[in-house]
Amino acid sequence: MSEDNTTDQDVADEWAAALEEQGTVEDDPWAAALEEQAQEEANSAHQANPAPVTKLDDDAAPRNFKDMDLDMVLDIPVTISMEIGRTQINIRNLLQLSQGSVVELDRLAGEPMDVLVNDTLIAHGEVVVVNDKFGIRLTDVISADERIKKLR
Repeated sequence: MSEDNTTDQDVADEWAAALEEQGTVEDDPWAAALEEQAQEEANSAHQANPAPVTKLDDDAAPRNFKDMDLDMVLDIPVTISMEIGRTQINIRNLLQLSQGSVVELDRLAGEPMDVLVNDTLIAHGEVVVVNDKFGIRLTDVISADERIKKLR
């Protein structure tokens, strides 16, 4: 075991000698470039003025949905989906599904579907067919105040 330590020490000494032979930082272009970059970053940090940060209070938030200015978020795309029901099955049964298989859902026939926006429930509705296309008629819309409360 002492031979390994001696060998490690010898290797370390060789590396130290090789590094000394290479010269100083001025001779190393990478070290000089890194040092220059660090100086530029330090100088630019002193020149830039950070934006002021204001603390947001819950008390400052609008109390009513109508008081909110939503103009800045009206063009943000969202995903809307209609959920007819859910179920859990094990992988064995999933792999046995084929054309014509029936999967039992957690809803009864005639129950309203859930309308979700970005996986957040916003309404309930029923399926309709208009011009040979499926649609959904909203039967119960969750109030805007309730939806905002769920976002918090």
